[in-house]
Order: sequence, then C-alpha cells, then structure tokens
Amino acid sequence: MILDEIADVRTGDKGDDLIIAVLPREEASFDLVTASVTVEKVAVHYGLDGSVASVRRVLMPTISAMVFHLVGVLGGGVTGSSYLDGHGKTVGYHLLTLEIEGPNTD
Repeated sequence: MILDEIADVRTGDKGDDLIIAVLPREEASFDLVTASVTVEKVAVHYGLDGSVASVRRVLMPTISAMVFHLVGVLGGGVTGSSYLDGHGKTVGYHLLTLEIEGPNTD
C-alpha cells in the first residue's frame, strides 16, 4: 500500500528547508505510520542518498502525527530558487507515494 491510503500531509517551508506534517486519518493507523515512515525511508524517497543527517523526524503521539524536516531540499527557497514549486507543496505531497507495509490481514 502507499501512504496516501491512510494519511494526509501538510507542508511548509522555511528558507531552503521543507517541513512535512504526516497525519494519519485514523488514530489507529499512527503506529503503522510511525513504524513505516522512518527517517531512513524518507531520505531515500527524496533522493538524499540515504543521508539521514538531512532529515529529522519528530513524533507527536498526543495528536497522532509526525513532522519531518528536510534540510536544503528546496533549491534556495521561495525567493532564491528557479524551482516551479519553491514553497514545497508538491514536493511535500510526493511523500504520499511512499510504499509502506499494510496492516496484517491474518
């Protein structure tokens, strides 16, 4: 399955950094998302050569969410980049295509 089947994302930017909030649609999916959407997988998914130093994750179990901070991925930021998506909205939604393990159906 892909992340889009059980979660939504909201994105923002701070200079050249992308910030992505991952919000499972159901509280019961939080543990699955937490186990499946790791710093390592996100780094690889965004082509950061597995550089986990460029990706940080903060878990917020009280609200069943997590936030990723991807350092230096926006090509200079909104005003310093020729990227079409300087705000990182489309880049953030790319995370929804991440393949994850589905719930156990035994």
